Amino acid sequence: MTAPSTVRAPRERVRLSPLLRLLILTQLAFNIGFFAVLPFLAEHLGGAVGMAGWMVGFVLGLRTFSQQGLFVVGGALADRYGVRPVVLAGCVLRIAGFGWLGYAGSAPAVVGAVLLIGFAAALFSPAVESEVARQAVAWEESGGGSRTRVLALFTVAGQAGAFVGPLLGALLLSVDFRAVCLAGAGVFVLVFAGHAWLLPQHIPGRVRVQVRGGIGPLLRNRRFLGLCCAYGAYLLAYNQLYLALPAEVERAAGSQAPLAWLFALSSLLVVTAQLPVTRWVGERLTLRRSMAAGLALIAAGFGAVAVAAPSGATGVTGLLPAAGFVVLLTLGQMLVAPAARAWVPDLAQEGRLGLYMGALSSVSGLIVLIGSAGTGTLLDSGLPTAVPWVVLAVVPAGAVLLLPRRG
Repeated sequence: MTAPSTVRAPRERVRLSPLLRLLILTQLAFNIGFFAVLPFLAEHLGGAVGMAGWMVGFVLGLRTFSQQGLFVVGGALADRYGVRPVVLAGCVLRIAGFGWLGYAGSAPAVVGAVLLIGFAAALFSPAVESEVARQAVAWEESGGGSRTRVLALFTVAGQAGAFVGPLLGALLLSVDFRAVCLAGAGVFVLVFAGHAWLLPQHIPGRVRVQVRGGIGPLLRNRRFLGLCCAYGAYLLAYNQLYLALPAEVERAAGSQAPLAWLFALSSLLVVTAQLPVTRWVGERLTLRRSMAAGLALIAAGFGAVAVAAPSGATGVTGLLPAAGFVVLLTLGQMLVAPAARAWVPDLAQEGRLGLYMGALSSVSGLIVLIGSAGTGTLLDSGLPTAVPWVVLAVVPAGAVLLLPRRG
């Protein structure tokens, strides 16, 4: 599925349509506003609001569920009503949610605000992602180059926003958490204004369809469900940055202080290397082989920690396997994420790309939810350190077998 135009001019500058530029900048702004608040939410809930630890975890889980779990709803609504109204509605809900969270002083108020924040993303994210994928296919068919290059730009924009957002939040946290929330709401006010002005009412080539009648064919689409499961395995592996990796860093360093450096390393790799890696892969690999190679790299990252675990090394030496895991996981992400999004338009039912993009996130999010519970149990089981990492290595390696084959 490599585009011939990519082979003819691999070094050509990516020239995007105004709509694609707007959508990619949208992803940057979304993540700046979101990650200005999210990293500081748990501490605020446990400290200022006074929630117990289990309640903090429950609230954060609710946010994930109301977002990832309802992506399929947002995608279906985008297919029915178009991108513009769904994105604008999502921005309004996110503004209201952040404003509410800034003034919420009780558990019920916090839960309501968090649900609103999550549902807002369930509206605008699949709408934007599906339109980026559709425009990337059109860009490829017009001779612009491989669609994965556009989706790689989308990934880089999101990662850059995830890097800048916490810096903005940390700066404003010196005032108070309410200032952080209001700043996040302010970002979405700007996004709303920009989209109300620039986002077309009717995007050429996009046909609106009824909500009913899409789920049945989706559930019978084995190739698409295979892609969802493989993508879910990747997301479960990526989620170990927040579950298995902290436990390994704690063991090796005696604290979780080095985590910040490892996260920064991951973000820096994506921002600087995603486009060159995508260009190199696009000239040589199909989408299936790109995803298979990425999953293999991720499995190797888990394997590196498993092999080194019996030595029990600590300090800088003990952290090297964890750093290797982060590098291999991030390289795998660079191969898997753009390829998966680029593949969905080939598997989706005509006119229902939003539904399928939303389902990709919802199905894989359910896999992460179930898999994370199992991973947590495994990490607390008292088994030798290497065992959980070996099991985790098997997940992405086995997921290669789930990737659909060309028919």
